Amino acid sequence: MFGDVTRVGANFHAQEAWANLKKVNGDIGQIQSRLSTGKRINSAEDDTSGYALSKHLESRTRGLSQALDNVGTAKNVLNIAEGGYQAQMSILQIIKEKLTQAADGALSTAQRGAIGDQIESLLTEYDDIANDTKFNDNAIFSTATTMTFHVGEGSGDTLAVDFSSSKRGTVGETEGINIDSIVKTVTDSYSVTVAAGGTYDLTANGNWTAGDVVAVTNSAGAAYAATMSNDGATPPIDTGTLTFAAAGTYTVAHTYTDSATAATDWNQLTQAEASSGISKLEKAIKSLAKSIQNVGDNNARLSSKEESLSLAISNTEATRSRIEDADFAKEQMSMMRLQILQQTTVASFAQANSAPQMVLGLFR
Repeated sequence: MFGDVTRVGANFHAQEAWANLKKVNGDIGQIQSRLSTGKRINSAEDDTSGYALSKHLESRTRGLSQALDNVGTAKNVLNIAEGGYQAQMSILQIIKEKLTQAADGALSTAQRGAIGDQIESLLTEYDDIANDTKFNDNAIFSTATTMTFHVGEGSGDTLAVDFSSSKRGTVGETEGINIDSIVKTVTDSYSVTVAAGGTYDLTANGNWTAGDVVAVTNSAGAAYAATMSNDGATPPIDTGTLTFAAAGTYTVAHTYTDSATAATDWNQLTQAEASSGISKLEKAIKSLAKSIQNVGDNNARLSSKEESLSLAISNTEATRSRIEDADFAKEQMSMMRLQILQQTTVASFAQANSAPQMVLGLFR
């Protein structure tokens, strides 16, 4: 391992010093790269497994960050929807007040018609709100709509939100109340004389649809429980045929919604329609309140997701930083050590190169 100073064909000490100087310069260059980029791993060669881990963590962090932005957008959509629903709720509250006013017998027909005109105007605005409540040019609840938001970094991290249709003909989440049916409600009364076991077909004698209200009274005016020909339900689900167990004369009152009646009939609002319409408005208000509650529940879920995503981003980024980023204090300490080694190696290299010159003394 030791060179012979009197043989000048090879200078082992100089070659060893040169190799060490080359290594020190390479280490200094690597530290300078880390200090300039702020990263401990600047290529896969620096730490192959660390590079793979850091890129996986970076991918997760970027996915979570975009999901956090998506949650913010989703909350914007829900806030717009809730604002539209709340504006409609205010209109429903006003309409209920007006119906309560119109149900008072102290008003004249003309006064009641004026109230009906105001209600028609309010309902027109109600539909305008449904049509104008949009996000990115898409109406949110003019028809029943489901929006699916991507709220995580995985392919299945989604949240589907249902927005109920909210127009004058279909108000609310569950009931689907048609407000115009208040002035479209018709009650037809039929006098029916039948033998024992006789039948009466509402389908043939009126605008029968499932869900209509039927009231049967006998000749004395007492309520009479006629059975239905299908399953005994009241009103019948499949048909409108009544079957009478006893012979006699009966009054059949059939109350239904006449789809042919125009919405402009609000200007012909009657005291009876206003009185019966109050309960329908109450149902519409409750139904719309459920729609608003649904929006609020989903908004609360998004707020929770926003918090958990922020925490996940912080923890994931901290893990990536520990693997990939440079520790400046440690790198600067290593730099000072290598700079000292660089100077001593250069000095050793110079001494090793000058050592063979003593051989010239042999020629004096």
